[in-house]
Amino acid sequence: MHAMQPNRLRLAVRHATLATALSSALLAPAVAAEADQTLGTVTVQGARQTAAQAAQSQLAEVPGGTSVVDSEEVAKGRTATLQDTLGYQPGVFVQSTGGNDAAKISIRGSGANTSPGYFREGIKFLFDGLPLTGPGGTPYEFLNASGVNYTEILRGANAFQYGALTLGGAVNFVNHSGYSAPGLRLRAEAGSYGYQKQTVSVGGVEGDLDYYLQADNYRNHGSRDFSLSRSSGIVANAGYRFSPKLETRLLLRYRDEFHNDPSATTLANAKHHPRRASATAESSGAGARRPGSIWLGSKTTYTFDDDARLTVGLSYHDYRHTNNPRSPSNPSYWDWHDLGLLLGYDRVDSLFGHESRSSLAFTSTQHLRGGVNSATGDKVSLKKVDYQDSFDRVFSLGNDLNLVDGLWLTSGVSFVNVRRKVDIDYAVNPNRTDFPQHVDYDNWSIAPRIGLRYEFTPNLQVFTNVSRSIDPPASWEYSGSGPSLPYIRPLVEQKGNTFEVGIKGSHGIFDGSLALYRSWIHNELLNVQIIPATSTAAAVTGAFNASPTIHQGIEAGLNTRLWENAQGDQVRWRQVYTYNDFYYRNDDTFGSNQLPGIPKHIYQGEVQYQHHSGWYSGVNVQSASRTAADYANTLYAPSYTIWGANLGYEAPKGNWKVSLDLKNLANKAYVTAVTPVYNARGQDTAAFWPGDGIGAYVGVELRY
Repeated sequence: MHAMQPNRLRLAVRHATLATALSSALLAPAVAAEADQTLGTVTVQGARQTAAQAAQSQLAEVPGGTSVVDSEEVAKGRTATLQDTLGYQPGVFVQSTGGNDAAKISIRGSGANTSPGYFREGIKFLFDGLPLTGPGGTPYEFLNASGVNYTEILRGANAFQYGALTLGGAVNFVNHSGYSAPGLRLRAEAGSYGYQKQTVSVGGVEGDLDYYLQADNYRNHGSRDFSLSRSSGIVANAGYRFSPKLETRLLLRYRDEFHNDPSATTLANAKHHPRRASATAESSGAGARRPGSIWLGSKTTYTFDDDARLTVGLSYHDYRHTNNPRSPSNPSYWDWHDLGLLLGYDRVDSLFGHESRSSLAFTSTQHLRGGVNSATGDKVSLKKVDYQDSFDRVFSLGNDLNLVDGLWLTSGVSFVNVRRKVDIDYAVNPNRTDFPQHVDYDNWSIAPRIGLRYEFTPNLQVFTNVSRSIDPPASWEYSGSGPSLPYIRPLVEQKGNTFEVGIKGSHGIFDGSLALYRSWIHNELLNVQIIPATSTAAAVTGAFNASPTIHQGIEAGLNTRLWENAQGDQVRWRQVYTYNDFYYRNDDTFGSNQLPGIPKHIYQGEVQYQHHSGWYSGVNVQSASRTAADYANTLYAPSYTIWGANLGYEAPKGNWKVSLDLKNLANKAYVTAVTPVYNARGQDTAAFWPGDGIGAYVGVELRY
């Protein structure tokens, strides 16, 4: 988060001082004439802006789709998964499956074709601007927003400032510190399907040092059989201000997690037996173990005398995974160690009398070590693959120039270096293809962007931009993890050109945003099920570059203050609508078929009453159109509409709160996500993930 630049602050102070002097000179006679009168004291005090509100103001300077999620708002209900955190966000499709953190998430169609259990692709995830995502994608055990103050969402190339050039953009989790979460906080949640979550945190400020520490424990039996999930973790950070010019912060995250995997099932089972696990899960006990993932970060900022700023950041990510630990057919053991680097420099100057904000940045993520060992149940190796030294490096130059009053020109260019070094050291199956078992892919790309925004008022603007996106393949996608693929697939970066136009801000009783975009994509990375699941083995999927595709859509969010009285009671209506139109451009096999995996229409709405004493209650609805389940468009998940409600109280002093969150009130059987297959030929297949049934969740929070 960027605060107001010091030189801009000095300019504002000078203007205020001048205005005060002029006012004193003009009013001096009147003051002298009425010197015998005694004036009362008038105190003017404005409401202090929260960190989330300050971040929202900062992102308003981006000429494109952005939004901010305040964790205090999320805490008015259940805080179990990424779906709870990123709900009601335009353009964001996120659905939890199986009761664990393995949510399916897509922004503008990124990663729409992957299974919920895979690493997240097409979106860059960060903590305090430092990368969580590496060359292998994003493991999901840290995607639960623990210890997070607020979350920034920057869609598409609007995430330029974070070195994220992917189609989906970036999600930046900003951690609590001793300043934002002082004192002791206790929170407990419980609810349907064995759901439990306990959290304790403490934070404070001692002179120039601030600290924050949180520990949490999570357990959920899940609404389906074989969907137990349990995890525990620690979030910690400490910051120190050496001087007004130099400050640093250290961050730590640790998480130990285990979950069963009920897997995708048939449409018939999703409709009539939604709690039943798939045949694969029932026979093999499919699941995964994360025996202690660690993420470490360090971020130091130095401000020069001319108010320019230098930022240096480092991150280290150690994550080991054991997939299908009880499977008799094909467990796999993953071991990853990633190193991240951030160097940033930004300044504010005057160019021909106009304000100019410039930035230079270098970001890098690299596998220090990475590999997978596919093995039998007794750990006899079937295939070993090494991904060491694969990396993504981005050097960016950006500028914001104030052309005339209210009109800003944003420009930038990024130079992207992608390297994928993959060695299949051993494979039990012989390679009978022309593809290699070793590859060292190293390529440079250029991604420019240009945008305009015009501010009608400080709170209302229109914008447009043209940008280029670069999505590199995940390192593991070159070979997969299964022993049935003892060769490397030739993959290249997915590249797209996007045009975007929209409006965002507030006016009167309305606050919201509207963005329309169209992306022309080449070599889109799509996942295809190569071998279908059986009763004893999970499906084998692989990534391939597709023929040209189009991604276009509408991202709309609107908050409306329907009613308010003098005491502060109010009724608010928030709505989010996302239109997803993703399709082939005259593919030889599929013509202009829709790409599977994401509903074309998604709507979320909530009407909430807020009483000035702290009570609140509301009803909400989520609706989605049918979803294609195969590239041939012969099989679909049906449309659905589900209803919910909430009730809660937050003490005026903020020292305690309680909430009741009700989900799927009609207990409707519906499909929350799909794992796309190549061509189902209209036949029902195990590609569907049932949503949770009716549920009630209670939360209690105390602060000291």
